[in-house]
Amino acid sequence: MEYSEKFWQAVEGLIHLGADDVMALIEDNKLRTVSFPENMLLKQILERDRILGETKLSEQDELEKKHLLIERYEKGDFFIAEGSDLPYIRDDMASMSHPLFALKAKDIRTIRYAQNNVKTEISANAEYGRATIFDKDIWIFAISKLMQAKFEGKEINNIIEFSAVEFFKSTNRGLGGKQFEMFRDALNRLSGTRIMTEIETGGERSASGFGLLDGWEVTEENSKKLPLKVVIELPHWLYRSITKDEVLPISKEYFRLRKPIDRRIYEIARKHCGRQESWKVSLDLLHKKTGTTDVLRNFRSAINSLATANVLPDYSIEYDRKSNMVTFINRDESVHNLGNKKILTNLATSIISKI
Repeated sequence: MEYSEKFWQAVEGLIHLGADDVMALIEDNKLRTVSFPENMLLKQILERDRILGETKLSEQDELEKKHLLIERYEKGDFFIAEGSDLPYIRDDMASMSHPLFALKAKDIRTIRYAQNNVKTEISANAEYGRATIFDKDIWIFAISKLMQAKFEGKEINNIIEFSAVEFFKSTNRGLGGKQFEMFRDALNRLSGTRIMTEIETGGERSASGFGLLDGWEVTEENSKKLPLKVVIELPHWLYRSITKDEVLPISKEYFRLRKPIDRRIYEIARKHCGRQESWKVSLDLLHKKTGTTDVLRNFRSAINSLATANVLPDYSIEYDRKSNMVTFINRDESVHNLGNKKILTNLATSIISKI
């Protein structure tokens, strides 16, 4: 049976059905005892395309829910940022590079690793466990507050005072009593997690130890037992990284990432891909960089799920199973436009030099 040009134009406009799907429907129609006329067949194809689209949308929504928390508060300019050089939120580069924070609760293991002649040991408080990547929100919040103060020309030090409610809202957390209990536990884990570094140079060995927080204090409201004021003391090494601007801007959408592994993957992508068009890394090395205790097989599934959900802030992900490589692609179009401009400039320079 021959179909009109109008029929094929409509088929070309399909969004979800592929060419093979359309041909299968056409062949099925030919096998009918009484074949549908063209208009009815086209109606059937368009309906299949619509249903498939709704199914995919529903599946995508469900997948996104697995990776994203609800947005509890309206977006607002909580942090003052008059210029592009002061983003809303910043994270320190050292902890983005190294897996200082646990990806599972109640992790009491002692972690040891060596890099560039420096040995590092991370130990946990036996009662509270190692500080988790969700506890790190307190760090990120504090860093951002100090960077805001620097931008405003105010004097800063490693002791920061803030409202607990202010912290919960800016990090997309609820305001229930359970959240306040969890907040105090997070402070204990940060204080109880100890890091020791050891370095050998010129035949001499030196070591130093410190916590992820040097101290904290919470003032509670007597009637409801809800914290009004929080004071934390950042370790001096972290404070130095802030004064030297050894921090990077991160997306506020980071606080909506539900899974610890997704947050860690974002940190790594932000640190290594940055403002580049893309960054490629082997699955094995990425697995190692995250510090996850999951086996590689489960990690591969996590990467596939995150890539399909396509919810990672700032970057999309492609995983090539054949080469076992993961590619992070910058979502910022201006980065790609700048890359194209550089290519054209280099090409023009090369052509001119040969004239």
